[in-house]
Amino acid sequence: MVIDSHQHFWKYDPVRYSWIDDSMKILQKDFLPSDLGPILKNNKVDGCVAVQADQSERETEFLLRLAGENEFIKGVVGWVDLRADNVYERLAHFSQHKKLKGVRHIVQEEPDPEFMLRKDFQNGIGRLAQFSLTYDILVYPNQLAAAVLLARAFPDQKFVLDHIAKPRISEGLDSQWVNHIKELALNPNVSCKVSGMVTEAKNFKWQQEDFSPFMEVVLDAFGWQRLLYGSDWPVCLLGAGYKEVITIVRDYISKLSDNERAGIMGLNAINFYSL
Repeated sequence: MVIDSHQHFWKYDPVRYSWIDDSMKILQKDFLPSDLGPILKNNKVDGCVAVQADQSERETEFLLRLAGENEFIKGVVGWVDLRADNVYERLAHFSQHKKLKGVRHIVQEEPDPEFMLRKDFQNGIGRLAQFSLTYDILVYPNQLAAAVLLARAFPDQKFVLDHIAKPRISEGLDSQWVNHIKELALNPNVSCKVSGMVTEAKNFKWQQEDFSPFMEVVLDAFGWQRLLYGSDWPVCLLGAGYKEVITIVRDYISKLSDNERAGIMGLNAINFYSL
């Protein structure tokens, strides 16, 4: 079974989704299951995980409703304020929905590179395992050092790194990014999504071979057992169509065994998110 471990839905609102600025006009419209369903079918993808794009409980409720209405949405990574005093109650509330699989905070937008080391944030992280919830790590390369410390501090918590931490693809490998990826991967509780790469190319211009060195690093660091394919649709449309995105990953892993390819393209996501 092929699973897209990372995509988004929204009813476009310029206030709620203020990160979609005028340089992203292609994204300034609604993107819903009726749009994605045929795309997944055409690319032989059996299901997906819908990930939050707005930091509100309203977003979590929206995604859970869509998941309840559409069988191909196998799981939801929502948002809950992990810093809140009532975080336990809010997690308990949303965990009543069987398709809630994890939570995410848009840490990349936090000015403090050590945001994930804050006591109030870590209090929330410490609650997730009680509800069998995963945590998606969304960071830039300069925040990876904090991600390493977070993973070490919670060895029983399941983490997954989104978008290979958004390295600057067009500039080639950066030794600091490489070293931090290797360090993060030493924690067996951390997986990594092979996703979000086309939008990290300068001006969204790229050649397929640009991504190979980065995929080589994460494959070597995490092993095929901890890599998950993700499209980052519809954000990926800034740099490529869905078929192009999935082809980048499928072509790169064509050198692997059938079992290894099946893991990266779906079985690892099923296991990680308990789909």
